[in-house]
Amino acid sequence: MSQQTWLTQEAYDRLREELDHLTGTGRVEIANKIEAAREEGDLKENGGYHAAKEEQGKLESRIRQLTDLLRDARVGQAPQFDGAAGPGTVVEVRFPGDDETERFLIGSREDHSTSLEVYSAQSPLGGAVSGHRAGDTVTYTLPNGRSATVRIVTVEPYSN
Repeated sequence: MSQQTWLTQEAYDRLREELDHLTGTGRVEIANKIEAAREEGDLKENGGYHAAKEEQGKLESRIRQLTDLLRDARVGQAPQFDGAAGPGTVVEVRFPGDDETERFLIGSREDHSTSLEVYSAQSPLGGAVSGHRAGDTVTYTLPNGRSATVRIVTVEPYSN
């Protein structure tokens, strides 16, 4: 099952343009680099050829990533805010023992329309606070297997 991502129209258009470039001009350019390096001879010790093939792999990976993201993306405003944290909300949390809070947007890291730190709803912290409200305390598992606890201070809809 794929996770739906909300994108602003601006972010969607920018990512669509990047995908169009990569699948058109980008692929042509990398194919030309590979062909030019191939013409240099012995492929075993041809650094230019191996670098171009690696670049091609990264390009194809980015194409797959953008294709998946844009296929499942919803463009426009996130659903009506009901007070719970989730995609399209700004969450302020406090870790036990800290006096300072951390504010972040739950959304797509591909949407660069904010200066806030962005956590996806699939990240450990983003997923842990999703569905919870101000005043709730949640415990979640970090990538290293340890547990962390945060108290949600505020949740508000994101507006730029």
